[in-house]
Amino acid sequence: MENFLNGLIAAPFTPMDQAGAINYEVIPKYGDWLVKSGVSGAFVCGTTGEGASLSFEEKKAVMKEWAKCSESALKIIAHVGGVCQSESAELAKYASGIGSDATAAMAPFFFKPQTASELLYFLQPIAEAASDLPFYYYHIPSMTGVNIPVSKILEIAGKIIPNFAGVKYTHSDMMDLQQSIRVSDGRFELLFGSDEILMCGLGMGVQSAVGSTYNYMAPVYTELMAAFKEGNMAKVRKQQQFSVKIVEIIIKYGGGVRGGKEIMKLIGLDCGPCRLPFKKISEEESLSLKNDLLEAGFFEN
Repeated sequence: MENFLNGLIAAPFTPMDQAGAINYEVIPKYGDWLVKSGVSGAFVCGTTGEGASLSFEEKKAVMKEWAKCSESALKIIAHVGGVCQSESAELAKYASGIGSDATAAMAPFFFKPQTASELLYFLQPIAEAASDLPFYYYHIPSMTGVNIPVSKILEIAGKIIPNFAGVKYTHSDMMDLQQSIRVSDGRFELLFGSDEILMCGLGMGVQSAVGSTYNYMAPVYTELMAAFKEGNMAKVRKQQQFSVKIVEIIIKYGGGVRGGKEIMKLIGLDCGPCRLPFKKISEEESLSLKNDLLEAGFFEN
């Protein structure tokens, strides 16, 4: 099966003002930035986009603004997942109606499914609500607490969800990833979701990746992927080491959402602060972050 998604797909931050309201005016500029940086798509309202902290109406409005960007070179994957099945299905139907290119949903993270079939039957009406679009399961056990092996999910996914297209695999279990690729046998896409170990995913056979750091340093990974195709493993390791160095800095400042959102401001695309429970970054922290990035050579790439 030819991949519907290819290369790097950014997981955009949701722009907000200082009061925590969504700043929709930033999104068109943001979309242009991503196109120029070389990514092929945007996975909106996911973890990086603070999707779980947005209201139902806010998610619809954010998706609508990003869907306009699908007229450009970006493919828009609308993440509609949550704990309420009917609400997620309604969001999926809405995403389809406004021109999104695909939908995705994570596992419910309060009452949790225990088996692959339980998970897929929860996701089935969500995917069906946008049956004209590819549907992706968002596997992120570090956040949802649901760690059903993806290989087991893929064994039966197509029987329960006809438009099941693949999995956004944000996990470090390389054995399960390898088993998933074997079980998939080209029928489903595995979108790798751990930027700091992308080279491992490529080594396993993935062809596409979704991540937060692709928002502000996509060229690093574009070169990494090109070097991998050329068999230049020395360059692959060099690019991945640089990625790890930046991720270490991000972790120092609260992780990929809090630290990454501040990096967007430093590169000239201000997405504002995060919502609570994330604490706002102080001026002192921002200056320290900038100095750490300068020392790491971030602004030279």
